[in-house]
Order: sequence, then C-alpha cells, then structure tokens
Amino acid sequence: MVEAVAKVARIINATVEEGKDCLELDVHCNVLTKLPNSVAEVEHLKIIDLANNKFSVFPEKLLEIATLETINLEGNSLTVSSEPFMSPTNTSRDALTRFHPTEIPVERLCAMPALKSINVKSNPLDEHTLTALRTPHTCEILFTADA
Repeated sequence: MVEAVAKVARIINATVEEGKDCLELDVHCNVLTKLPNSVAEVEHLKIIDLANNKFSVFPEKLLEIATLETINLEGNSLTVSSEPFMSPTNTSRDALTRFHPTEIPVERLCAMPALKSINVKSNPLDEHTLTALRTPHTCEILFTADA
C-alpha cells in the first residue's frame, strides 16, 4: 500500500512541478488509502478515478479542487464523515460507489462549482438514504436501488 501511495505521489508531484495541465487522473486499483496533499495543486483537473482502492475515509483533498467535474470512488470502503449525506441543493457528481452515503460529504461536494456527477452504485444504501437520493438535485447522482 505504501508503494502505491508513493507511486501516485510521484506522478502527481511531477505533474505539479513541471507545470503540466492534467485533465484526468486515473489511479484506480492502486490499493490507495489516502491521496497525497499535492493532488489539490494539479491545475485544471476535471476527472479523477479512484475506483477499487482502499479508501475508508472520503479523501477531503478532493474538495479543494474547484475544477473537478467527475469523481469516481466506486469499490472503496468509506466509513467516516462528520457531514450528512444529502442536501436538497446539489450540483452534479459521478463517483461515489460502494460506501454508505452518510459517509460522503455531499453538502460540501454540492458546493463545488464544476462538479457534475456522483456515482454511488453498488453501495450499501439504507432506505432513508435511497429516499434522499431520489429527491431532485442539481446534479446527476447514480445509485442502485437495492439496499
């Protein structure tokens, strides 16, 4: 796991140091448990694919990336967040899968100016959460109805 985080940190740091624009960062299936702080410094990042890693806590550094349009966290195991899952006012999101949504800071995600879509398919969603997901939002939220 440490090697995977170090590898991703090297990629991100090189991108930041070279001043490169990075529109998409695909680090799925890397056994990541956290993101390097430098991820928030990647300019113009629109899509981040963190699917099938080992995140147990929502990577809050993502909230600092104002240009993000899509976040994919499918296949992780998020378990901790101090914020409620849903708010009636949302933007778009496409990427929160396989965790219980009460563990995702949706209120803060909804405040992100560019975020368009969140995918919460294949997560262990309870009926209360499914009801919240079904309410109208200003973003696209993908989820499965079986709890």
